[in-house]
Amino acid sequence: MTRLRTTAMAAAGAAAMFALTAAPAQAAPGDVTTTCASTATPVGYVDVSWGYSNTCGGQNFAPNIKQIKQLTGLPIGTVVQACGSAYYPAGWVQTSSYYSSSCVAFPNSGFNNNAWTLKRVS
Repeated sequence: MTRLRTTAMAAAGAAAMFALTAAPAQAAPGDVTTTCASTATPVGYVDVSWGYSNTCGGQNFAPNIKQIKQLTGLPIGTVVQACGSAYYPAGWVQTSSYYSSSCVAFPNSGFNNNAWTLKRVS
């Protein structure tokens, strides 16, 4: 299972390597971008996936990139899936939590709930 997860993260990292950017200043609601994990998730965004890329350094294939999604501007009632590795913005509530292999942000973190279903309420 660990080897499969590592392989999946490496593949996701390789794909993301070509799209690696900082959070855009004028991102549209719902836009997803990839950034190095060392970059703080900006206000109004949530982490939606973690992976590995040589572009962000690292020697041990630990997750070092993340995809982040812009939530600011999405309509009330919108539901999104997000990793539990960053706080969600004001106006959003957690409706459930669960385990997601794409939200493993730390090696050997087990199978504890690490993701949320979020809903915009205001």
